[in-house]
Amino acid sequence: MSTTALPTRAALHAEWIKIRSLRGIIGSLIATFVAVTGIQMLTAAAIGSAEEGSMGSDPMFAAFYGLMFGQTAAIAFGANAFSSEFHNNALRITLTSVPNRTRFYLTKVLAVGGLAFLVGEATAFATFLGGQAFMGQYAIGLGDEGALRAVVGCGLYLTLMSLFAAGLTAVFRSAAATLSILIPFILVVSFVVGDVAGGAAQYLPDRAGQMVMRVEPWGELGPWTGLGVMALWTLAALIGGWVAVRRRDA
Repeated sequence: MSTTALPTRAALHAEWIKIRSLRGIIGSLIATFVAVTGIQMLTAAAIGSAEEGSMGSDPMFAAFYGLMFGQTAAIAFGANAFSSEFHNNALRITLTSVPNRTRFYLTKVLAVGGLAFLVGEATAFATFLGGQAFMGQYAIGLGDEGALRAVVGCGLYLTLMSLFAAGLTAVFRSAAATLSILIPFILVVSFVVGDVAGGAAQYLPDRAGQMVMRVEPWGELGPWTGLGVMALWTLAALIGGWVAVRRRDA
């Protein structure tokens, strides 16, 4: 790829200004942290120390119980960050300052992915440590086998989910369309398909990515290979978004 298409400091700074100036986008980032961490801590405080396995058969995966609900905010962040370009001729204005569409797209992806990664890792550590503080004798620590991998993987999972939503939004040019498809799929369809499809369900993006947070294996994928499968889903969505941005009129 030519260096003329790579992100520049000025382009990244412009994207940061756009993201921070839209309260809904920043609100989605804050909601990701609050929802995932809050649900985890409230659930752990309510039933975490009642009995062993009260939050799930896999204690490591149960340490990220709040992720199942709070990840919708990460999806909303990725979708809204991209959809803002498709309202009120915003994309035309952006392309005036950054005429190279590949540079614009890569800059947008880098800005969204970078912020999602920072907030995702902060959320992962806060969720794990905050939730385990209420688990009593059943608490696990960062030094336990697989714990640090699960925490780092949780942050990467949130990052990939945000970028997955961003890529789909670039294809559909609508956050509403992305959210109406992706959120029901993650929260409902994935579980229904999982019950019907059996082992094939492990290759769905959310289920594959969640392998990195498990100690007990579920299916044929390992922790990092599962996250790798999710990364391929995300890459496919981002490539689709790149093609759409390059070929469609602003």
